[in-house]
Amino acid sequence: MGLGAMPGMTLAMAREKALECTRLRRQGIDPMDHREAQEAALRAAAASRRTLQECVDEFIAAGMVGCTNVKAAGQWPSSITDYCSDLLPMSVEEIETRHILSVLEPIWRTKNPTATRLRGRLEAILEWAAGKGYRPKGNNPAQWKGNLKPLLIAPSKIATQEHHRALPFAEMGKFMSALREQEGVAARALELIILTATRTSEVLNSTWDEFDLSNRVWTIPAARMKARQVHRVPLSEPAVKVLEAMLKRRESQYVFPGVRINRPLSNMACLKLLDRMKMRDRVVVHGFRSTFRDWAADATLHAREVVELALAHSKRDETEAAYWRSDLLERRRLLMEDWALFCGDDRSSNSNVVPLRKAA
Repeated sequence: MGLGAMPGMTLAMAREKALECTRLRRQGIDPMDHREAQEAALRAAAASRRTLQECVDEFIAAGMVGCTNVKAAGQWPSSITDYCSDLLPMSVEEIETRHILSVLEPIWRTKNPTATRLRGRLEAILEWAAGKGYRPKGNNPAQWKGNLKPLLIAPSKIATQEHHRALPFAEMGKFMSALREQEGVAARALELIILTATRTSEVLNSTWDEFDLSNRVWTIPAARMKARQVHRVPLSEPAVKVLEAMLKRRESQYVFPGVRINRPLSNMACLKLLDRMKMRDRVVVHGFRSTFRDWAADATLHAREVVELALAHSKRDETEAAYWRSDLLERRRLLMEDWALFCGDDRSSNSNVVPLRKAA
C-alpha cells in the first residue's frame, strides 16, 4: 500500500500513516478498504453539495414557486439575485442564521415588505434543500419563529402599510372617458379590470375558455385566484363589449395577448398606459378596486356581503363561511351594472348627485 509520493510526503508523515494502518489492521480493518471508503464518502458528499444559486435554479425549475401571478413568480429569482449575491456561491449546507441576517438587516427597516418576502422565499428554498438532502433537516436559518423573531423587529412595528393610490370615485366618469379614447390592448385590459373590479393578474392571464358571453359570466379557476376558490364574475354590458372587441382580433388563447407569442400582456403595459395618460402619480391599477369599494359603500345601497363577494374577499368568519354557500351572482350582477353605469357617466365628476339603486 502506497503512503504518498515525494516530496509532498515527509518521512515523519509516512511513519504516522504506517502507524495508523497498523492500528486499523489490529482492529480487523483492511487499510486499503478503509481508504477507499473514505474517498467514496468524500465523492458522495461532493456530488450532493449544492450552492444556493443551484438550489434557487432547481427550486424554480421544479415549479415550487407556486405563483399564478407571472410578475410575482418572476420576482423570486430577481429578489434573491439582487439581495443575496454574496450568498449565492456558498454551499447551501454552510448557510447559517448570521448569513441570513447579513442580507436582511440592511433592508429590514427601510424596505420591510421586500425584506419580509425575501425571508419567506429563502426559508422555502432552504426547507426544500433540506428535503432533498442538500443540508441538515430541522435547521432552517431563515425561519422566523424561534430563530429570527428574537433578532429582528416585528414587521408590524416598523411602519404602517402604505395603501394603493386610488382615484376618488367622483372622478371615475372623467377617467373612463379618457381611457376609452386610448387605443391598444392595454387600454382594453385596464377597462375590463375596472368594470369587473378584479385583480390585475386575473384579467391579464384570462383565457377565452373562461368566458361565457351568451350568459355574461366569467368563471375564474381556483388556481388563478388569491383565495384558491373558483370565482364567477357577472359581466355588465360595457364589459361584454370590451370582450367582443378583443374577440374580433383574437390571436391566441389569451384574451389580452402580449408581445411575445402565446404569452399574456405584461402588467407593465398598464403602468405605461397610466404614464401616457399622466395618471401614474395619482393612481395604480390595483387602486381601482379601492375606488369601487368606496363607491359601493358611500354611494349605493348594495349590501356589504354582495360588495365583498364582488371583490372576491374571503369570509373572515368561519361559521359564516361554513353556512354561506351562495355566491349571490344575480345580486352582484345588479351591482356591476350600476358600477358600469356610474363609470360611463362623465358628468359624475361635476355633480353631487349619485344614482342609487336599492339592492334586490
